[in-house]
Amino acid sequence: MWLKWFHVRDYQSVRDSGRVTVSEITSLVGKNEAGKSALLKALYKLNPVVAADANFDVTIDYPRMDVEDYRHGVESGKRKVALPIQACFALDEDELATIADTFGEACVTNPEITFSKDYNNSRTYLLSVDTEKGLQHLVSQADLSDQTREALKGAANTADGLIQILQAQEQTAEVKRLVRILSEIKKNDLSSYIFSQMLNARWPKFLYFDEYYQMTGHENIEALMQREGANPSQLKPSDYPLLGLIRLARLKLPELINPASTIELKSKLEGASNHLTRQVLRYWSQNRHLRMTFDVRPARPGDPPEMRQGTNIWGGVYDTRHQVTTELGSRSRGFVWFFSFLAWYSDVKQNDEPMILLLDEPGLTLHAKAQHDLLRYFETELKGTHQLIYTTHSPFMIDPEHFERVRIVQDKSIDSELESSGGTEGTRVLDDVFAASPDSLFPLQGALGYELNQTLFIGPYSLVVEGAADLLFLQAMSAILQEENRVGLDPRWTITPVGGSAKVPTFVALLGAQKGMTIATLIDSQSADQQKIEGLYREKLLKKANVLTFADFTKTAEADIEDMFGADFYLGLINAEFAHQLRSEIEVKALKSKEPRILQRLEKYLVDNPLKEGAFSHYRPARYFNEHSRNLATKLPREAKDRFEAAFKALNALLK
Repeated sequence: MWLKWFHVRDYQSVRDSGRVTVSEITSLVGKNEAGKSALLKALYKLNPVVAADANFDVTIDYPRMDVEDYRHGVESGKRKVALPIQACFALDEDELATIADTFGEACVTNPEITFSKDYNNSRTYLLSVDTEKGLQHLVSQADLSDQTREALKGAANTADGLIQILQAQEQTAEVKRLVRILSEIKKNDLSSYIFSQMLNARWPKFLYFDEYYQMTGHENIEALMQREGANPSQLKPSDYPLLGLIRLARLKLPELINPASTIELKSKLEGASNHLTRQVLRYWSQNRHLRMTFDVRPARPGDPPEMRQGTNIWGGVYDTRHQVTTELGSRSRGFVWFFSFLAWYSDVKQNDEPMILLLDEPGLTLHAKAQHDLLRYFETELKGTHQLIYTTHSPFMIDPEHFERVRIVQDKSIDSELESSGGTEGTRVLDDVFAASPDSLFPLQGALGYELNQTLFIGPYSLVVEGAADLLFLQAMSAILQEENRVGLDPRWTITPVGGSAKVPTFVALLGAQKGMTIATLIDSQSADQQKIEGLYREKLLKKANVLTFADFTKTAEADIEDMFGADFYLGLINAEFAHQLRSEIEVKALKSKEPRILQRLEKYLVDNPLKEGAFSHYRPARYFNEHSRNLATKLPREAKDRFEAAFKALNALLK
């Protein structure tokens, strides 16, 4: 299953979060006290790894301002029990195939399942199925005699109706199997049977981790055994990563007290320590000279007060450069957080269960470079294995390559500019940046500012384009037109490539409000991006006149900059630039697909007629055109020159 969205209501600071869409990695960004942790904790309680954390408590969790009104409303029957969490999961192909094997492909009418949990801690789910078609397929695929099939023709297509007919037939093994399945379906319904028998084990659990789960670096083993044996709810948060480490070493707590042999105990602890050392150093660039150590020793009178009896486990970090071992808990908080998370996660993932990670302010105490290391860990180790949702207010925990992963979290009741709201709106999650407050946007501004400092150029008049190919084409076309005494792009414009269409709205939203700065866009136009394009002026970030697309000048529904040249001329650039890689020159008539944009048609052609070596890049034709523009100017179609001149005129008219 794949988490698509979740929705939190009436939980702590959250009145109504709105539907929070989720991707493979999702970042909840907002200032302190915005309600980011509340969102994760509400979602965590839906299906937690630690079963003891599953229950909602009205007294603790319901918004304190209205909790008594809520209690009275429920007790008097004037209102329903609140649903603090809903979450929708998409079924994957394997899950749908498993259902189809028994009940047919037409059984599931919507390949999603939505879970809800209320303050009575009653968990429900909604899975849309066609019971009649499902039962028809179940019976049709069964190995039944002709007599039994004939009898079933007159049965009501319900579990009860089918059972009555089958029980009157010869009780073969197949008939008994069908009766057993139908009896289970009769108890509740078909969707309940499908979930309990086919989907429940595939439903991901949530692993929540914050700074309170960090190891202390030492623990009394007898006390740990007592907490674990008496009631798992008695475990301290810091116990979980330590228990994970012990299980990672394939040890049990009693074996630490009475090991079969000292050598075996030492070997297993060293094995777990070496495994975690490799994991840490792979992504911990702050100090490459560290080695994990773990030791088990009898208690001593000088040990901490709670560790003076029985047996203790000690975690240490050996620094090979300084040749000294220090206690794990005395290392930097950032290192302890990273190590503790790896210890628990390394243990939990050994169960090979579906899991979604919820990390609350990960890397909060890490240096900016170490935060970058943590992002790299997310991208290389977690992506593709688990979905990840994490909260942050640090600019360095936002990946500037993936602003589409960001969801802005904002508590409208505490924003100074919204004091008139009366403090009742609470935490909201925004899918885009248009409605966010300046404080909520600040982490994104920091992330984007760092990215701009590394890769981009901006000026008082910035023309935002999607990529470097657009920059090269526009510069070359402006020079050609000016050589012919036609209108080129005014030199006051600084062409700013932002690295893709997904970054254009974010760039404009964050920098467009700066004083004395004029921003315009000249971007590709396709149906999938129309809402983003309209949002630039609908949200009053730019005037409508400042939002230009290439389709405005090609007079077509969709267009990239390549379409400004015309298909014949652009294919000429392709044939020249990729001459040694093409199997034969490409002609327009060879592009048989009906897509409106030349790049779409070309990419489909290359699927069937791949290059001899390497991969196609639309940057290379732009570079070729830029380098040979003087010779190519005479071959340019007049219509192409007219289109670019019209674009430059429109842009120049925006200058003050």
